[in-house]
Amino acid sequence: MYYETKFPVRYYETDQMGIVHHSNYIRYFEIARNSMIADAGYPIEKCEADGFTIPVVSLECRYRHPAVMGDVLTVSAAIEQVPLAKLYVRQVVKNQDGVVCAEGKVTLGFLDKRTNRPIGCPEKMAGLIAERIEKQ
Repeated sequence: MYYETKFPVRYYETDQMGIVHHSNYIRYFEIARNSMIADAGYPIEKCEADGFTIPVVSLECRYRHPAVMGDVLTVSAAIEQVPLAKLYVRQVVKNQDGVVCAEGKVTLGFLDKRTNRPIGCPEKMAGLIAERIEKQ
Protein backbone atom coordinates (compact mmCIF):
# COMPACT_ATOMS: atom_id res chain seq x y z
CA MET A 1 0.00 0.00 0.00
CA TYR A 2 1.63 3.25 -1.12
CA TYR A 3 0.63 6.89 -0.85
CA GLU A 4 2.24 10.25 -1.39
CA THR A 5 1.21 13.83 -0.82
CA LYS A 6 2.79 17.17 -1.74
CA PHE A 7 2.84 20.51 0.03
CA PRO A 8 5.08 23.56 0.37
CA VAL A 9 7.27 24.25 3.38
CA ARG A 10 5.44 26.81 5.48
CA TYR A 11 7.24 29.73 7.11
CA TYR A 12 6.34 28.67 10.66
CA GLU A 13 8.03 25.28 10.11
CA THR A 14 11.44 26.90 9.67
CA ASP A 15 14.06 28.36 11.98
CA GLN A 16 15.79 31.74 11.59
CA MET A 17 17.98 30.30 8.84
CA GLY A 18 14.95 29.23 6.77
CA ILE A 19 15.63 25.53 7.42
CA VAL A 20 12.81 23.18 8.42
CA HIS A 21 13.07 22.34 12.12
CA HIS A 22 13.76 18.64 12.66
CA SER A 23 10.52 18.04 14.63
CA ASN A 24 8.42 18.88 11.58
CA TYR A 25 9.53 15.77 9.68
CA ILE A 26 7.63 13.69 12.25
CA ARG A 27 4.53 15.77 11.50
CA TYR A 28 5.09 15.30 7.78
CA PHE A 29 5.20 11.53 8.32
CA GLU A 30 1.89 11.73 10.17
CA ILE A 31 0.25 13.81 7.45
CA ALA A 32 1.11 11.18 4.82
CA ARG A 33 0.07 8.21 7.03
CA ASN A 34 -3.27 9.72 7.99
CA SER A 35 -3.95 10.80 4.41
CA MET A 36 -3.11 7.31 3.14
CA ILE A 37 -5.61 5.72 5.54
CA ALA A 38 -8.28 8.30 4.70
CA ASP A 39 -7.66 7.92 0.96
CA ALA A 40 -8.14 4.16 1.35
CA GLY A 41 -11.60 4.87 2.78
CA TYR A 42 -10.96 4.30 6.47
CA PRO A 43 -10.05 7.63 8.12
CA ILE A 44 -8.79 7.78 11.70
CA GLU A 45 -12.15 9.13 12.89
CA LYS A 46 -13.86 6.00 11.55
CA CYS A 47 -11.29 3.74 13.23
CA GLU A 48 -12.02 5.44 16.54
CA ALA A 49 -15.78 5.21 15.95
CA ASP A 50 -15.24 1.47 15.35
CA GLY A 51 -13.63 1.24 18.78
CA PHE A 52 -9.87 1.29 18.29
CA THR A 53 -6.97 3.71 18.20
CA ILE A 54 -3.63 3.45 16.41
CA PRO A 55 -0.88 4.90 18.63
CA VAL A 56 2.74 5.31 17.60
CA VAL A 57 4.87 2.67 19.33
CA SER A 58 8.23 3.70 17.92
CA LEU A 59 9.67 5.94 15.28
CA GLU A 60 13.00 6.10 13.45
CA CYS A 61 13.98 9.13 11.41
CA ARG A 62 17.21 9.73 9.49
CA TYR A 63 17.83 13.28 8.40
CA ARG A 64 19.61 13.38 5.03
CA HIS A 65 19.32 16.89 3.55
CA PRO A 66 17.71 20.04 4.95
CA ALA A 67 14.40 21.17 3.52
CA VAL A 68 14.17 24.94 3.27
CA MET A 69 11.66 27.70 2.85
CA GLY A 70 10.40 27.61 -0.75
CA ASP A 71 10.72 23.83 -1.13
CA VAL A 72 7.74 21.75 -2.19
CA LEU A 73 7.91 18.45 -0.36
CA THR A 74 6.65 15.04 -1.41
CA VAL A 75 5.99 12.81 1.57
CA SER A 76 5.34 9.12 1.04
CA ALA A 77 4.02 6.36 3.25
CA ALA A 78 4.28 2.67 2.37
CA ILE A 79 2.90 -0.44 4.04
CA GLU A 80 4.47 -3.60 2.68
CA GLN A 81 2.76 -6.29 4.76
CA VAL A 82 -0.60 -6.88 6.37
CA PRO A 83 -0.27 -6.17 10.09
CA LEU A 84 -0.99 -8.66 12.85
CA ALA A 85 -0.37 -6.77 16.08
CA LYS A 86 1.79 -3.92 14.75
CA LEU A 87 1.67 -1.81 11.63
CA TYR A 88 5.00 -0.87 10.03
CA VAL A 89 5.09 2.16 7.74
CA ARG A 90 8.13 3.22 5.70
CA GLN A 91 8.23 6.96 5.11
CA VAL A 92 10.28 9.33 2.96
CA VAL A 93 10.34 13.12 2.56
CA LYS A 94 11.80 14.49 -0.70
CA ASN A 95 12.14 18.01 -2.01
CA GLN A 96 11.00 19.16 -5.47
CA ASP A 97 14.33 18.00 -6.94
CA GLY A 98 13.82 14.45 -5.66
CA VAL A 99 16.50 14.82 -2.98
CA VAL A 100 15.73 12.77 0.13
CA CYS A 101 15.44 15.12 3.11
CA ALA A 102 14.43 12.50 5.68
CA GLU A 103 13.43 8.85 5.78
CA GLY A 104 12.26 6.53 8.47
CA LYS A 105 10.02 3.83 9.79
CA VAL A 106 7.04 4.23 12.07
CA THR A 107 5.64 1.37 14.11
CA LEU A 108 2.03 1.64 15.22
CA GLY A 109 -0.02 -0.56 17.50
CA PHE A 110 -3.74 -1.09 17.95
CA LEU A 111 -5.62 -0.39 21.18
CA ASP A 112 -9.17 -1.13 22.19
CA LYS A 113 -10.59 2.36 22.74
CA ARG A 114 -12.78 1.22 25.65
CA THR A 115 -10.13 -0.66 27.65
CA ASN A 116 -6.97 0.97 26.30
CA ARG A 117 -5.53 -2.55 25.97
CA PRO A 118 -3.57 -3.87 22.97
CA ILE A 119 -5.49 -5.75 20.29
CA GLY A 120 -4.60 -7.34 16.96
CA CYS A 121 -5.15 -5.44 13.76
CA PRO A 122 -8.91 -5.12 13.24
CA GLU A 123 -10.18 -7.25 10.36
CA LYS A 124 -11.56 -4.31 8.40
CA MET A 125 -8.19 -2.56 8.38
CA ALA A 126 -6.23 -5.75 7.64
CA GLY A 127 -8.54 -6.47 4.69
CA LEU A 128 -8.21 -2.96 3.32
CA ILE A 129 -4.40 -3.11 3.53
CA ALA A 130 -4.29 -6.59 1.95
CA GLU A 131 -6.49 -5.41 -0.91
CA ARG A 132 -4.33 -2.36 -1.57
CA ILE A 133 -1.08 -4.33 -1.43
CA GLU A 134 -2.47 -6.85 -3.97
CA LYS A 135 -3.31 -4.05 -6.42
CA GLN A 136 0.25 -2.73 -6.49
